[in-house]
Amino acid sequence: MLEQTKQYVTWQEGDTHHKALWISQSNYEPPSRIVIVDDSTTAGEAYRLANAGTSMLWRGDFQNAKQLLQALQRRIDRAEERKKNKENKLANKSAKDAANDIPNLFHKNRQAQSQRARLLSRLILQLDENFVSKLRRAPDVSAACTAAFGKITEPCVLSFRDLQGALGAAQWREKGVPIKELGLSIYPHYGVFAPTRQEYVQLLLDAPLPSPCEVAYDIGTGTGLLAIILAKRGIKQVIASDINPSALACAKDNLDRLKLTDVQLQQVDLFPKQVPKANLIVCNPPWLPAKPSSPLEYAVYDPNSAMLRGFLKGISQYLAENGEAWLILSDLAEHLNLRSRDELLGWIDDAGLTVKYRLDTQPTHGKSHDENDPLYVARSAEVTSLWCLIRAI
Repeated sequence: MLEQTKQYVTWQEGDTHHKALWISQSNYEPPSRIVIVDDSTTAGEAYRLANAGTSMLWRGDFQNAKQLLQALQRRIDRAEERKKNKENKLANKSAKDAANDIPNLFHKNRQAQSQRARLLSRLILQLDENFVSKLRRAPDVSAACTAAFGKITEPCVLSFRDLQGALGAAQWREKGVPIKELGLSIYPHYGVFAPTRQEYVQLLLDAPLPSPCEVAYDIGTGTGLLAIILAKRGIKQVIASDINPSALACAKDNLDRLKLTDVQLQQVDLFPKQVPKANLIVCNPPWLPAKPSSPLEYAVYDPNSAMLRGFLKGISQYLAENGEAWLILSDLAEHLNLRSRDELLGWIDDAGLTVKYRLDTQPTHGKSHDENDPLYVARSAEVTSLWCLIRAI
């Protein structure tokens, strides 16, 4: 939603000076160089302009804009492949050297993703008040954009890619993400991470509940999936927290759809306030200690493992006697040499906690089996775990 200070973009079109509200999901600055493009613009021209830092305001057919963006993506992919092949020819590393280079590979991969996103974001379009498009063959995008960015009463400019993100989120919200282990669907909202990776769901269903277990917290609830699992397992009072208001709105929507009325939602950073101590505290924090580059990436990247460490430090204060904390965490960061197992165990120990048991599961997502993925070696070795933590004696 549009909560930050409004920014505007200006451009010249013929003899007319234009100004419109600037919307960017990745918080990019308003473009300073804009040219007008249309159906006659080739992918080669678009690629050259994008690399030169020039944004392209589309005035052609809506469907042709989609095709141009796809062609631009192919150009970027080919350029990255050529660069990768050149680097591979120059490199002559031993297996040990290659393993030591994994963190650098991760950061290079992120840089490439960031550069790709920035280049693709340079195809932009103008929408009128209430997100109305006047382009030929343009669908009605008003409802999807309003849900994603909030209501506006003035013209705006945004990247075609961000518009596609809003339309995609609208589809997720309508169709839902099936959670086969529960026999239900979760409906993500724009800007809230969709639960497409579900290895941990079975872990949460398999782990024995502590006894007694009348109060549970779900820290960083997101779509509300973990809170729903806890409620479905019969816990009488579930308190779900998140600092992101969009996540709480999403969680409420999912809870309302399932008619789960015993889950309380709180907008706080980490632990809820003015509630009973918990018999069970569950958290599925971002798995990788790196800086997010967009709001959606906060569900994936945790700078300096701040949320993970904050969760561990706070457990003892909020845990009832004989209570347990379940930490859902992938070890991908360890395989990328971004965080060691000793560091994690050290933080658990420093928090006055000990490991009661651990449940593990292998990844099932496509990238873990894709040998062409730059991080395949790390992804194929990944394990997702439920760490059951209790107070140290």
